[in-house]
Amino acid sequence: MPKMKTRKAAAKRYRVTASGKVKYKKQGTGHILTKKTTKRKRNLRHAGVLSAPETKKAKILLPYSF
Repeated sequence: MPKMKTRKAAAKRYRVTASGKVKYKKQGTGHILTKKTTKRKRNLRHAGVLSAPETKKAKILLPYSF
């Protein structure tokens, strides 16, 4: 049976932790930062974690990461 292909778009956006959670970088930090509050920008610095239903979808996209 041939190897399964990893979806490269997902591989660039998600990282899988040792415990199996899926981390991602939050959007909205690229430009137009002057109108965003300091608190909002500070909270966007930290990586987000996918919810359980979204993690199930990520497992399909990243077959060799889990």
